[in-house]
Amino acid sequence: MHPLDRLTAEEITAARALLDDAGLLGPTTRVPFLGLEEPAKDEVLAHRDGDPVDRTVRAVLLDVATGASTIVLASLTRGEIDWQHAVDPAADGQPAILLEEFIAVDEIVKADAGWVAALKRRGITDLDLVRPCPLSAGVFDIPGEAGRRMLRVLSFLQHRPEDHCWAHPIDGIVAYVDLTERRVLELIDHEDLRVPQEEGNYDDPAYVGPARETLRPIEITQPDGASFAITGDVVEWEGWRLRIGFDPREGLVLHQITLEGRPVCYRASVAEMVVPYADPSPARYWQNYFDAGEYLLGQQVNSLRNGCDCLGEIRYFDAVLADGDGLPRTVENAVCLHEEDFGVLWKHTDLFTEAQETRRQRRLVVSYWATVGNYDYGFYWYFYLDGSFQLECKVSGVLFTSAHVEGSPWAEQVAPELGAPGHQHLFNARLDMTVDGVANAVDEVDLVRLPIGPDNPYGNAFTRRFTRLANEADGARDADPALGRVWRIGSAERTNRLGKPTAFVLHPAGQPALLADPDSSIARRAAFATRHLWVTRYDPQERYPAGELVNQHPGGAGLPEWMARERDLDGEDVVLWHTFGLTHFPRPEDWPVMPVDACGFVLRPYGFFDRNPALDVPESVARHCH
Repeated sequence: MHPLDRLTAEEITAARALLDDAGLLGPTTRVPFLGLEEPAKDEVLAHRDGDPVDRTVRAVLLDVATGASTIVLASLTRGEIDWQHAVDPAADGQPAILLEEFIAVDEIVKADAGWVAALKRRGITDLDLVRPCPLSAGVFDIPGEAGRRMLRVLSFLQHRPEDHCWAHPIDGIVAYVDLTERRVLELIDHEDLRVPQEEGNYDDPAYVGPARETLRPIEITQPDGASFAITGDVVEWEGWRLRIGFDPREGLVLHQITLEGRPVCYRASVAEMVVPYADPSPARYWQNYFDAGEYLLGQQVNSLRNGCDCLGEIRYFDAVLADGDGLPRTVENAVCLHEEDFGVLWKHTDLFTEAQETRRQRRLVVSYWATVGNYDYGFYWYFYLDGSFQLECKVSGVLFTSAHVEGSPWAEQVAPELGAPGHQHLFNARLDMTVDGVANAVDEVDLVRLPIGPDNPYGNAFTRRFTRLANEADGARDADPALGRVWRIGSAERTNRLGKPTAFVLHPAGQPALLADPDSSIARRAAFATRHLWVTRYDPQERYPAGELVNQHPGGAGLPEWMARERDLDGEDVVLWHTFGLTHFPRPEDWPVMPVDACGFVLRPYGFFDRNPALDVPESVARHCH
């Protein structure tokens, strides 16, 4: 067994039994999170086949009757509870939201006389067609809320059971729900807005119209099979080697990425994401969601279908996850692995020799999709023949809608009477880099324009400026497309044949970071989203950029705490935390279901090789070419 092997169903069952035997599971105890506690990096790197492995799990437990929660570390190998911490919800935050709490909200609000009366005033009496939407509460210093386990609830209306309710927001009213006491704490009935009537049933031929008949089939075939090899969780392809992991919070995790036998990145994941909305109205000012920390991205994973979600010669990995009772459940076809053509890799027609050479690019794709409420997110890691690798996050699904208010600066009209507030989708990738070893250094690289002068008499010169990020005090950075800013992660121990450090360069997209005011609640809680890059010294306890318990945490946890230590970075074991994403002002073309929009970043080798590593790629011999 390898220390990073994914938890099996048997191990999850054993973990539950261990927690139960220790008296930690009562009749009202639920398990919002149970996952592998990965050993420290030095232990994993020192591991050799056959070495003993201490399999440890981290569990977050919640007593739904009292609201008390506990974090536990337990060794499955030794059958012992190693550590436990009683959570102070006002200071530490709350465990992630449980699926059963979504269901409970429906019962709670429909039993509240004030909420029912507010709907009746709007002409809504059939509660079976009302869909309360339970949403994370955040922290806004509202008297009486500190320490309570809460959700805030906006609602939508169906015309009939198969009607998509997102077309009919019941706007201007929100219920603040205490989940432990199972009651509505406060009802905000701010404004009586007409419920939009037009339907948006994108899966109904009567709404969509007849399907096109002009698209001919595209078939992706590999008659001789795929070029990759799989051994357990380990994938090998064209010099790349990586280990597939899957975490209930982060979703897909890639471990120990190497290229031609040389380490590049020890661990890569999307450690957090936040979706802050821009509407400051009394019914909506609180809208912001941490889809990893509050809703657990990995738990929302889809089961993929060949020919729809993935195309070609596919291999799948199942995900085994613990449910709210701590019992294993299997999501089949959770992670998709395939390779695909990606156009021209390199090409030249030589003027003097008349030689004509073209090689085609190909990439390995590792991907999964998660659905969090109305939005669907696809996470695609790409590995290329030229030594580059990339993360692309795809956003689709249905807009979170509102009633259209003429002249609103916060929302766009997308259909008659229907609006959709502006918002952002901000992701944070945790990149534990090991470029030719654990000793790395990070340089910020900017383009520099030079004025006309003695050394530049014609004004054509420009150059680059390298700024070493020497310690964590310098480690919070912003992208700057005007300067072509990139970040170079170089080895502190190995050089190429030209005497320069072997390196990879992070190319950011440079889209806006968090747009909320720096003094806002969301800026405190999602500090990671205020900068494009953070560089920290590796610490195995520093796992999540907004802290461990994000749900209803008051803020300041995670990266702000760690950066304040001002640890040295130059030539050390460093972790990069890269924030990137989309700012979305919806358009009519995004309704009733949104075409995929995408964002991400690329890491390219920079002096990691002594020459083009794709010179040995053969000419295409595709059998359909003429």
